Amino acid sequence: MIRSMTGFGRAMATVSGTPLTVEIRTVNHRHLDAAVRLPRLLSGLEQPLRKAAQAAFLRGKVDCSVQLGAESRSQSTVEIDRVLAASYAAFAKEWSAESGASGELSAAQLLALPGVARVVDTNVDEDQALPLVLAAVAEASAAALAMRSAEGASIEADFRARLETVDAIANRVGEQAGVIADGVRERLRKRTQQLQEETGILDEARLHQEVVMAADRLDVTEEVVRLHSHVEQFRAALDATDSGEPVGRRLDFLVQEMGREANTIGSKSGGAAVSHLAVDLKTELERIREQVQNVE
Repeated sequence: MIRSMTGFGRAMATVSGTPLTVEIRTVNHRHLDAAVRLPRLLSGLEQPLRKAAQAAFLRGKVDCSVQLGAESRSQSTVEIDRVLAASYAAFAKEWSAESGASGELSAAQLLALPGVARVVDTNVDEDQALPLVLAAVAEASAAALAMRSAEGASIEADFRARLETVDAIANRVGEQAGVIADGVRERLRKRTQQLQEETGILDEARLHQEVVMAADRLDVTEEVVRLHSHVEQFRAALDATDSGEPVGRRLDFLVQEMGREANTIGSKSGGAAVSHLAVDLKTELERIREQVQNVE
């Protein structure tokens, strides 16, 4: 079964008595691209968490977000460098006396000066936190993968239904093209017969050449055969997804090749019936192509 690249998963953990939430969001991407967002208290865990996120997925853009509960923020404290604050205040007084400028520094002004105040976060033992956070990442990743698999099942069912339609349209193209080619040959023969009656001249070689050229212009047998072949390869790729390997790029290539055959059929169409079928074929293939972009 194929997997979509769109998924979401969430898991909870408790680190040093503080609740922690891990969220995994995945969307479509040409390659595997994992990013991790962490609070300052856990910034040292970025590399192992990125590796864990990358190991869980094969393709797509993966965003792993870790958030600590409000308790961790309430435990943060403010440190004041009182010596530095006193130096600022003393200098302000000296400068006021020397220059005649007014001003003692208020408490708010002192706290805003560089180096006077800084926020100190609660310390977290990263070695102790790592296995707990990794477990939460694994749980959130599993939930995201389950969503990707569920959506992949729906996409696969849609693919198989549309491939049936593509096969049916290709068969009708072959039938209509044969009818049109026969009609062109008959018109050429009648025209040649008319010219013979008018001029008394019959150019058998020229007639044969015109018939061959007309048949070649309208013959879409090769395109129809290749189209059926690409459809079968597409189905085979869907059937082979039990191996766990991503197939999105292969499916993308196959639908592009089917599009080439559809374009050629449209350019060779010798009548309105085949032209309309070529448009239907391109429409169906475009719907498949849009879905393929989100397949892992």
